[in-house]
Amino acid sequence: MTKEKKEESKLQKLKEKYKDLKKEYNLPEFDELNKEFSIEKISDVETDFLMREIGRVMSDKFSSYLRITEMMLNPINSPIFVFSMVKAMGEDEKKKLSEAYKELTKIELNLIELDVNFSMKKQAEFIINSYKSWKEIKGYFSEVISKVKSNWDSKHEDNNKAYFG
Repeated sequence: MTKEKKEESKLQKLKEKYKDLKKEYNLPEFDELNKEFSIEKISDVETDFLMREIGRVMSDKFSSYLRITEMMLNPINSPIFVFSMVKAMGEDEKKKLSEAYKELTKIELNLIELDVNFSMKKQAEFIINSYKSWKEIKGYFSEVISKVKSNWDSKHEDNNKAYFG
């Protein structure tokens, strides 16, 4: 059996297990979650708690976006790239980032609660609710990045006053 066929069979097994959970807990479609969170990478993980693993993969993405949002809203000691992005943002974009931040912190709190008090039902609710929230968060980021890109050249000045040590 080639590696590709072996990987395919692992992915198919994952999809079958997910299909049963989807039916029981009314979860989003596998392909939708996979498109947004790359959940297929857990096909190599052998577990009795598939939903918990899916939640972990989702939490990685949420945590990354939470950190970048924190750096953009409070750019103290942030990389220069973040300062450049902040400089290219207007008040509307900062408000959108604040909204995204509120959603991301709710998700983070839910993750902590779920880690402390795990149940399959709560895990399913987390997956469903955080997937819905992600669609909204993604919209905020899409608008902010679009505006930053359009303002980049006009707000980003290369004044050759950089400090190089």
